[in-house]
Amino acid sequence: MPRELIIISCTECKRKNYTSTKNKKKQAKRLEIKKFCKFCRKRMVHKEEK
Repeated sequence: MPRELIIISCTECKRKNYTSTKNKKKQAKRLEIKKFCKFCRKRMVHKEEK
């Protein structure tokens, strides 16, 4: 399967908040999304973990 499970963490507090799937064949770069962090209590940029 080309889709794999990824972990998305907050760039501010470095906590792992979300999980998602990504097609690794079509999107080779790391995912970067602006989402709500429940620990920071505001919208922050979240990046894909290794």
